[in-house]
Amino acid sequence: MSRAEKPILKTLGRAFFLPEGYYFLSNHLEKLRLPTEETTISNDAGQLWETALGELECSLSRPNFRTWYIGTTGLNYDNGRFVIGVANTFVAEYLERNQRSLIEKTLIKLTGCPNMELTFQVLGNPRGARSSGKASAVTRTATRCFNPRYDFDSFIVGNSNRLAHAAALSAAQQPGRSYNPLFIHGQSGLGKTHLLQAIGQVASNEGRNVRYVSGEQFTSEFVSALKERRADEFRELYRGVDLLLIDDIQFIAGKAQTEESFFHTFNELHNSGKQIVLSADSPPRAISQLEDRLRSRFEWGLTTEIASPDEKTRLAILKARAEEAGEEITPDVLDYLASEVIRNIRELEGNLNRVLAYSRLLRSAVTPDLARRALKNIAGEPEAAQTDTPAHLLDTVAECYEINTEALVGRRRDKETANARQVAMYVLKSQNIWSLSEIGRMVGDRSAATVSHACDKITRELEFNPLLKRKINDIEGRIRRE
Repeated sequence: MSRAEKPILKTLGRAFFLPEGYYFLSNHLEKLRLPTEETTISNDAGQLWETALGELECSLSRPNFRTWYIGTTGLNYDNGRFVIGVANTFVAEYLERNQRSLIEKTLIKLTGCPNMELTFQVLGNPRGARSSGKASAVTRTATRCFNPRYDFDSFIVGNSNRLAHAAALSAAQQPGRSYNPLFIHGQSGLGKTHLLQAIGQVASNEGRNVRYVSGEQFTSEFVSALKERRADEFRELYRGVDLLLIDDIQFIAGKAQTEESFFHTFNELHNSGKQIVLSADSPPRAISQLEDRLRSRFEWGLTTEIASPDEKTRLAILKARAEEAGEEITPDVLDYLASEVIRNIRELEGNLNRVLAYSRLLRSAVTPDLARRALKNIAGEPEAAQTDTPAHLLDTVAECYEINTEALVGRRRDKETANARQVAMYVLKSQNIWSLSEIGRMVGDRSAATVSHACDKITRELEFNPLLKRKINDIEGRIRRE
């Protein structure tokens, strides 16, 4: 028996015992010819794909095979490039992200071609839509969504992110067993996306079915599915995974139908023991307009924060990035860059890139003096010390309310002090520098939920309280003048 005959005989054998196998075989029997000396199966895309399906059916569970492979067809095979026809973009994206490796190995085994380039072509006219007489197909080659740089090895661990890193590693290695769901929050540029992609890469490499999207993409796909009457396909796409990763989940808040869809998706996955990992710019309690039933589920597992990196962590990040770039930077320059007031890791790496670019431009060695000039000249910012530090902002608010800063951040609860404290939280949040948790620590170790409540209260009052509006304008004016 030749090697090419075996997968077909496997399909024939399964047809006698499984109704699904027989149904599949009866639909394609005419194409399933045993290869002979005269048959060139490697050049016949349709026949080659039918043979590959026989192999794949033996490797996959019946529900998985029936959901994603029934209805696919081989369209073209030429010079190592194989085009697979699929019913819709959901199937194309699923096969690209989760089955590409298996399909490639199967086709390489059958053809002997060491390099196989796969393209998934979405066939037009799905679900019985009107036909124009032509096969209006849209070619779509799905791309892998993970950045190979965002793995656990390249993630620098420090005091600001140690718990989040440990929880992410546990979720990747033992999905669904602990910390489910895992909710990671923090301001932009601190490493949330890095951790989510690292989890996804570990799970994908272990052969798990992974879905990684942003909250905006989830919403967009849901709306498109409703418009195109593909709600069933959308549900299959998101509820058939082993691990669901959603970045910036706060985007779905306030969108009733999207929240309803995600609520049922969450329940289905959680009840099945599938891992869910979410990220947002604030903890669940601080996401305004989020339904209570979703908020309670987001807090079901582990909620952990990534804070701004301390100076020691910033120094470690700079060293690692310099090594990746192949640059030798002296410790005094690294110390200078790490000592700068930095809002997030992106800004830190951006400063390093500016210094290196400035050094190449001048063809000069990187020194602390050159680094200072680079950050001043390229960034277009003065070297003078910034005054919008937390202490300065708190002092300004206290001065405007004619109280001392110690009372502002202390435990006094009289009406005027409490109001000043809430205004201070609002002003700090309006800088878009610090997370809610960081602001809470600055204002007397208050919780992030307290800060969120204070900011929401001040925002509502500004709509009808002209005195408060003038007070905050006065505070902001003093900050700008100084």
